[in-house]
Amino acid sequence: MLILTRERLSRGWSRQELSRRARLAPGDIGKFEAGRLVPYHSQLSSLATALDWPADRAVELLEEDGTTHDDH
Repeated sequence: MLILTRERLSRGWSRQELSRRARLAPGDIGKFEAGRLVPYHSQLSSLATALDWPADRAVELLEEDGTTHDDH
């Protein structure tokens, strides 16, 4: 599971909620989490801000955390 997914789920947020808070297209969140789309720097920054994640570590959101989760 990506750290992005873990952080979203730990807050109890749906992909729709994260997209609203990050002001990103709802479909993009699922694509980021599935590895089908790599976010632009500005999108990654928006995700970090929405998740209250340190901006200088935003790229870590795209790293695997070593766990699995089926979030359908």
